[in-house]
Amino acid sequence: MSSIFPEHFLWGGAIAANQVEGAYLDDGKGLSTSDLQPQGIFGDIKARHSGDFSLKDVAIDFYHRYPQDIALFAEMGFSCLRVSIAWTRIFPQGDETQPNEAGLAFYDRLFDELARYGIQPLVTLSHYEMPYGLVQNHGGWGNRQTIDCFERYARTVFQRYQHKVKLWLTFNEINMSLHEPFTGVGLARGSELPAIYQAIHHQLVASARAVKACHDIIPDARIGNMMLGALLYPLTCKPQDVMESLHQNREWLFFGDVQVRGAYPAYMRRFFKEKNITLDITEQDRLDLQSTVDFISFSYYMTGCVSADEAEVEKARANILNMVPNPYLESSEWGWQIDPEGLRYLLNFLYDRYQKPLFIVENGLGARDNIEADGSINDDYRIKYLNDHLVQVGEAIEDGVDVLGYTCWGPIDLVSASKAEISKRYGFIYVDRDDQGNGSLERKRKKSFFWYQSVISSKGDMLKK
Repeated sequence: MSSIFPEHFLWGGAIAANQVEGAYLDDGKGLSTSDLQPQGIFGDIKARHSGDFSLKDVAIDFYHRYPQDIALFAEMGFSCLRVSIAWTRIFPQGDETQPNEAGLAFYDRLFDELARYGIQPLVTLSHYEMPYGLVQNHGGWGNRQTIDCFERYARTVFQRYQHKVKLWLTFNEINMSLHEPFTGVGLARGSELPAIYQAIHHQLVASARAVKACHDIIPDARIGNMMLGALLYPLTCKPQDVMESLHQNREWLFFGDVQVRGAYPAYMRRFFKEKNITLDITEQDRLDLQSTVDFISFSYYMTGCVSADEAEVEKARANILNMVPNPYLESSEWGWQIDPEGLRYLLNFLYDRYQKPLFIVENGLGARDNIEADGSINDDYRIKYLNDHLVQVGEAIEDGVDVLGYTCWGPIDLVSASKAEISKRYGFIYVDRDDQGNGSLERKRKKSFFWYQSVISSKGDMLKK
């Protein structure tokens, strides 16, 4: 494979505070919504009591072990690491006027350690968590006041890290709020659609205000959005299925349309009318939304199908995001369908739509890993998955798509978001911990560690088509 990836292409991995840091109440940190989801984003929401167990409370103890882990990332050759800041480390309840210095100091140390190795941080402001105090006392993103709280938080970290961080993202997988409103906008499950879309509107305004604040405070920075790339194919070529795929893809593309184009798309007016949704949108909101992102980032794990046939839809009820299975694709052991060519298609699709640089900030394979008698971990299935997807990224670059970089999820084993398991492993680095919290937390390089090291050092030349 000839050199396709550009010289400035950013290679690395992606992690999230609530899935790796642990130290869940250390140094003044407050409770987050993630702390109330001990079984993950699809599990029950539970109040915290002294002595309760959650795997995320310690996670992989990145809060204390980050120098060791960053050294391993540097050994692989990373030029970029996507991390998130835990909002509750900076503003423990979310509505304080003064930040928590201990929380700010932790991220100073983290960014300084990355700088030692020349690894550029890509920082997400809110990754599947927000201060539970804002939910409990203010109604989460359902309350317009949360916009001001988020802007205060964003301005605080922009000021603090303006010389250390030049790449930012606002909200992780912002479109996930439609499927898990507590995770996304701090609303109870079962909330009515008008309330969810009003909360989403407040979040979109907050995202735009953060973009403006970033441009004002760090003029040489770039800030993007982040979407769950939930691309859906029509199950058949029946016009009804094709039209249904258009409608369902617009459900998540709507977020990108607002964040990239600066206004609500016309098709949403019909949607809101048919669903009897009337949003409170002020003139100031409309002005704020005009502050648009510099690039589009997204996660990509799978594609799915949609059908206008109710019988097919009913079969899909139990699947993630209610996707109808694609009969032409294989699935992982967790039921996620594997579609490398779908990544090339999505890259072209988004670039055609927005004409802005794209950044693949999550892509990976969750699987059970076995340690051999000699201590090795031969995760050839992970190597194949990532190789095949990166080949398609190269094809998209050859198609003319402007791709900024690729940060795989997650470069070290972490607690999965969906069900809070560590047995669902993603990493190039094995962490000795199980779902019950047992283990030494020792780190071990897998076979894929050395493979990814070679991919990066060869700038993708050693990928196998």
